[in-house]
Amino acid sequence: MTALVATGIDWSVDGVRILDQVDLVAPTGQVLGVLGPNGAGKTSLLRVLAGLRPPDRGTVSLGGKPLRGTSRRTVARRLAIVEQSPEVHSDITVDETVALGRTPHRGIFAALGRDDHVAIEHALEVTGMTAFRDRSWRTLSGGERQRAQLARALAQQPKTIVLDEPTNHLDIRYQLEMLTLLSGLGLTVVTALHDLNLAARFCDQLVVLFKGRVVATGTPTQVITAPLIHEVYGIDAVVERSPHTGAPTATFLTPAPRR
Repeated sequence: MTALVATGIDWSVDGVRILDQVDLVAPTGQVLGVLGPNGAGKTSLLRVLAGLRPPDRGTVSLGGKPLRGTSRRTVARRLAIVEQSPEVHSDITVDETVALGRTPHRGIFAALGRDDHVAIEHALEVTGMTAFRDRSWRTLSGGERQRAQLARALAQQPKTIVLDEPTNHLDIRYQLEMLTLLSGLGLTVVTALHDLNLAARFCDQLVVLFKGRVVATGTPTQVITAPLIHEVYGIDAVVERSPHTGAPTATFLTPAPRR
């Protein structure tokens, strides 16, 4: 079964093709990593998948139903998105930020009910943000803001989460904790990542974008190869299976000087 499917996605800005005939399948309950260099179209694709940006051509289906024509409230009850730089009022607390995740399940001005409070408490707990609940957004570090936004997404109680670079602003410990958490949720997760080795370790499937097109799909072992790294990133690498995790691990070699 597939939770999220994109077929033949084209999207352009001012006549420049950003996404070009992109196909993507996110299996239910698995983590799908979206890889590619800067400017490959990762963020644009995630926004199309989340229904925030209509494609010029192609279709996106969530749970077998097209996103086009589906109300935002209905989509938000089933899919949450965590963006790189969310707009949050600086005076809002973490608790209030996470409570925003309950908006699709109630009226905008309705008081929080028992189910809302249970969802908020659970989201704060699993992201390690309970102790921060009364902190103002403006006092949080980049990593704490990232975890607060994930808590907000989890409070929506979605079946699918789309994340744009969720490990940005996190030190290595929190990167590992974040990806361990995501891979253990049992939800369908679609996440853009820059770190190929973390993607190989924590993702079930990978999609690689290059100049707006899909150039590789498959398991980490199928995708993370020296030829692909050279083609997409323009750098030589040695790829070996980690004796500790079993995942393919790339060692990147010093590139030749640019001319």
